[in-house]
Amino acid sequence: MLSRFFIERPIFAGVLAIIVMAFGLFAMMKLPIERYPDIAPPRITVATTYSGASAETVEESVTQVLEQQIKGLDHLLYFSSSSDSSGRARISISFENGTDPDTAQVQVQNAINGALNRLPEDVKRQGVNVFKSLGDTHMVIGLYDETGKSSTIALSDYMLTHLEQELARVEGVGEVDVFGSQYAMRIWLNPQKLKQYKLMPSDIRTAVEAQNTQVAAGAIGELPTAQEQYLNAKVTSGSRLRTVEEFENIILKSTANGDFVYLKDVARIELGAENYQSYNTINGYPSAGLGISLSSGANAIATAERIDQQIEQLRKQLPQGYKIVYPRDNTPFVKESMKEVVKTLIEAIILVVVVMFLFLQNWRATLVPTITVPVVILGTLAILYVLGMSINTLTLFALVLAIGLLVDDAIVVVENVERLMHEKALSAKQASIESMQEMSGALVGITLVLTAVFIPMAFFGGSTGVIYRQFSITLVAAMSLSLLVALILTPALCALILKPNVKQAKWAIWFNQKLENLKQQYLKLTQITMQHKLLTLVAFCGLLAVFALFYRGLATSFIPSEDQGILTVQLKLQEGAPLSKTREVGEEIREYFLTQEKANVDLVMVRYGRNFSGSGQHLAQGFIALKHWDARQGQANSAQAIRERAVAHFKQHPNAQISMMLPPSVNGLGQTDGLSFWLRDVEGQGRDTLEAKFKQLEQQAKSYSSFENLAKRANPEKAELKVTIDQKQAMAAGLTQNAINSTLSAAWGGNYINDFIDRGRIKRVMMQGDAPFRATPEDLAQWSVRNNNNEMVPFSQFSSLSWTGGPEVVNRYMGYSALEMEADTAKNSTTGQAMQDLQTLVDQTSGVDLSWSGLSFEEQRSSNQALWLYLISIGFIFLCLAALYESWSIPAAVMTAIPLGIGGNILFSYFAGFPNDIYFQIALLTTMGLSCKNAILIAEFAALAQIRGMSAMQAAIEGASLRLRPILMTSLAFGAGIIPLVLASGAGAASRQEIGTSVLGGVIFGTVLVLIFIPFMYVLIRGQKQIQH
Repeated sequence: MLSRFFIERPIFAGVLAIIVMAFGLFAMMKLPIERYPDIAPPRITVATTYSGASAETVEESVTQVLEQQIKGLDHLLYFSSSSDSSGRARISISFENGTDPDTAQVQVQNAINGALNRLPEDVKRQGVNVFKSLGDTHMVIGLYDETGKSSTIALSDYMLTHLEQELARVEGVGEVDVFGSQYAMRIWLNPQKLKQYKLMPSDIRTAVEAQNTQVAAGAIGELPTAQEQYLNAKVTSGSRLRTVEEFENIILKSTANGDFVYLKDVARIELGAENYQSYNTINGYPSAGLGISLSSGANAIATAERIDQQIEQLRKQLPQGYKIVYPRDNTPFVKESMKEVVKTLIEAIILVVVVMFLFLQNWRATLVPTITVPVVILGTLAILYVLGMSINTLTLFALVLAIGLLVDDAIVVVENVERLMHEKALSAKQASIESMQEMSGALVGITLVLTAVFIPMAFFGGSTGVIYRQFSITLVAAMSLSLLVALILTPALCALILKPNVKQAKWAIWFNQKLENLKQQYLKLTQITMQHKLLTLVAFCGLLAVFALFYRGLATSFIPSEDQGILTVQLKLQEGAPLSKTREVGEEIREYFLTQEKANVDLVMVRYGRNFSGSGQHLAQGFIALKHWDARQGQANSAQAIRERAVAHFKQHPNAQISMMLPPSVNGLGQTDGLSFWLRDVEGQGRDTLEAKFKQLEQQAKSYSSFENLAKRANPEKAELKVTIDQKQAMAAGLTQNAINSTLSAAWGGNYINDFIDRGRIKRVMMQGDAPFRATPEDLAQWSVRNNNNEMVPFSQFSSLSWTGGPEVVNRYMGYSALEMEADTAKNSTTGQAMQDLQTLVDQTSGVDLSWSGLSFEEQRSSNQALWLYLISIGFIFLCLAALYESWSIPAAVMTAIPLGIGGNILFSYFAGFPNDIYFQIALLTTMGLSCKNAILIAEFAALAQIRGMSAMQAAIEGASLRLRPILMTSLAFGAGIIPLVLASGAGAASRQEIGTSVLGGVIFGTVLVLIFIPFMYVLIRGQKQIQH
């Protein structure tokens, strides 16, 4: 027998424990740390730009061409794309969890390469990029000049030159998005001068390309030579231009009388910005910013540390007055919340030891279970390391829950050894050997049940599967180790440490007396339940009904939203408002946060020119960094409260729509925690029909109460000026379509020609009409095109203008034109119900369908799984017990314990106002195992008594009286371990409180109700059995 072998060899057992701990310590230093594991499906992003094109043009000539190539990719989940009016096309492709992001990136890259030749010239010139990026901003780095002397362009240029390249190379960074642009050589054309010299933008382009270039011209004197010669040298011709003067002196043409026309004669040349669409401020100073998205599968903390190292290097070389700050950074929150969970872990261990000392009443007996705690915890970390997992919030929660469960095994053994030494006056060694013969079965049974609850969780798919897996693997590892320790180390320690007949302290005698009184009262109650079988049964069914009612009343969600120390602001003025007006509103927001919320806010960065919904002068977004959690304690200073005050303050703003958001709880699953889905135009009826269908849905949505705020995530249409070319007139005037197109796109759109060298770095040369010649529709008449007779024909001769509307952003989902939609779950409804109603609503409308995305997509997958999860776990427990006890009736009696404990979870969560989400489901499963464990302890001993010939009733009472003390003790120990979770505060407290409160309810109900009902159930189910023995 295993235990006996080690009782004889305690040193061997000790050596094994030391080895396990050594491995654990090694693993602890190596394990990566993160907040959540990779919950979001890996995502690959394809991005490119078509300068000057409208959203629809980008969609039709770039996005659709690329989308058609997305086929034959392994493990593809879904893809969506957006094309916006600033010419950007982006396709996000999500893959199944567990797909290797590198392989996916290569596959996407190969697929895209097939379409490159079909793209417009301008797009080819700028290139198509494929990133392994999760797409949402993990971190924003800001740079500003405290002296206020530097302009936004100078700062952006500094950032692009010195930071962007460095950071993009850091391992774990998916993509870097610079808010702003670097310097570029701007050639501002004057159409009147062009007309005077009979030139078109295409001539300028040709001249610049010819004279701003380097030629590979070979060498002189290379072998083979005619005869031996000592002269051999490289030949170079042409060079990249560097200064404004050099560009001004580019020769465009010579006139008949020998004069030359220079570039400065027809254009204004300056060192300007590559694009003027954005402007940023930090605390009111002009600034530059840089958004960093993590690559799929990157570890956030490790990446942030590598970024910090890079930035520390750069800080040393910053010009006078320049400062680098972090307007948005999730890392402090992750570190802080991990620190808090570890603190909770230590508090839990201390409380558990105190409870054990209360019951065992001597330090020798308390020492035995206490020694097992570090062995099991370090052993579990070693297992996590071997399985390639990380230390994260979920694995640490699992360890906190495991502490209470793991001392149980040791307590059960120690308590039994003590009892045998006391009752039968055996030596410690004898008592240990005898105790292990009695207890081994129950120990294996308990561990089997607890692992049976958690093993099915590990086989889940999708993002929820990832969360469950963290829990299940950690708990199963801890339970299995705990069983091994209880069979190997604990009996060896008992034999070594325990002493018979220790004199009891006064408080211990008093405590035992009270416990004995409680036991007598309890046994009376047990007998009453057995005498009034019908009443007890009715009470049992009544409780179940109450629990079921409250369960229906729980709100549902996915993961609780936390105070991460960050807020984001989205800002939108009326269509067509200039940047200066947007800045006025932005300054109001900054003013508000830096004065009204001075005690809570660190800094405010505002980025003008774009936000999550698109780009335009009337849009802006803000990043607000809050102070450290210790500096703003109390509910009134939490991010949620700050947000509510700000929303109330800006609600009635006369000029702008201002929304404040907390960052999402999980990276890579969308920006908010509301419902998100796509409305797809399946029959291809066009965007207007889709808009009409949306309006129709908006009307019908009012009849549903489960969701509210149904809205689309797009800006209203923008005014567009349409230039119609009269082909006949153009032909008659001797013009080519190519000449017309290139003139129009250069005049108003802006063209990237090639590169020049600025302070040793390559930057772009851009050509565009000067501002006065592209301000109003009438300005088109100033531009002319040269015909084949060398005459300049003004646009007014062959074109007409008309106003139309066009979208700001065009979205597609899975290859169909689509609207991105969002809605919030109503207060007293569940997400599940809201999703069902939305589905029904859309199904009634023809020509469109609904596809869930982001969190909603995961939630839909997980809610279908939750029920199966419970059923499989319960079935698994039943089968394990049936096999262990060679009986169908004992497990049936034990199974009745499950609903009793779960009731506690439901009621506590309901009254504390927590929803039914991932943490609640994990708490339920933990409680299931716990209630069964208490029931097994009673049933196991009752069954043994029945075999000795007692009646079922006597056996049940015997089991109950013998096991009352260890059940109370293990449950109190477990409860004590959870108290620190319930009372959590600081970073990440929401999820700790939620799981703690729910499990605490489960422990209380699972102990009290199981002790009352299980002996009765045992008699009810096994009352007829003794005849057969």
